[in-house]
Amino acid sequence: MKSKTSIRYTGWMSSSIIALAMLVVCVLVVSPVRAVEQGKPNADVRIGSLQEYFETGLKFHGHKCPAMPLGIRAGMAAMRTLGVERSKDKELFVISETGKGHAAGCFLDGIMTATGCTYGKSNIDKRHWSKMAFTLVDQQTGKAVRVALKSDFFENALKSPFVQERKAGVPPQDIKPEITDPMVNRILSLDESAFLEIGDVHSVPVEKGKSVFTAKRCERCGELTFANKLRVADDGAVVCIPCSGYKE
Repeated sequence: MKSKTSIRYTGWMSSSIIALAMLVVCVLVVSPVRAVEQGKPNADVRIGSLQEYFETGLKFHGHKCPAMPLGIRAGMAAMRTLGVERSKDKELFVISETGKGHAAGCFLDGIMTATGCTYGKSNIDKRHWSKMAFTLVDQQTGKAVRVALKSDFFENALKSPFVQERKAGVPPQDIKPEITDPMVNRILSLDESAFLEIGDVHSVPVEKGKSVFTAKRCERCGELTFANKLRVADDGAVVCIPCSGYKE
């Protein structure tokens, strides 16, 4: 018959073995993940993860479609090429060649999600050329890169069931998931060389303006207006553009 001491000793040994086994499992599972994370290029770590941007882009954009994640992928590729991180203020500037009223305009929302260039921060300019391309400018160095969707890829995309539904007048949010999801999942996993044309890094002139902090009330409507958009009317009153009749 075993003594109480032997039983306690055996129980302690069993607990120790179980704990050791659990530790080994954790090491085997976690270590490869850490190795992968540590093996990522520094630029990619600073840029952020595709899944994170996709989830943010869905909330910002409002519906699931192929063009928005294409913009995210393109924006991330441009940032990686320049070796920059997402714009917190006005470090980056986007010159978009997209237009208005054409298919896949959602591309630009993806670019904004990835790069942090927005209309609110005034670090985006839309040229309205109706092309699926943009140039990302690092305003701190003057380095820039142009990224465009490959024509063959985009021509095929315009023949997709998703676009056919859109042509038939179906809102993007009402297109069946069995049509939308496979396209989106493919875009998220596709090698960027299959759909992106990434140009050479080149230099561009950068104009660094100062933010306007001075504002005055329009002498006609009374609304506070920043000084750079005040106008002097014929009667000498300092007024806002709507009250002046001036057309920019």
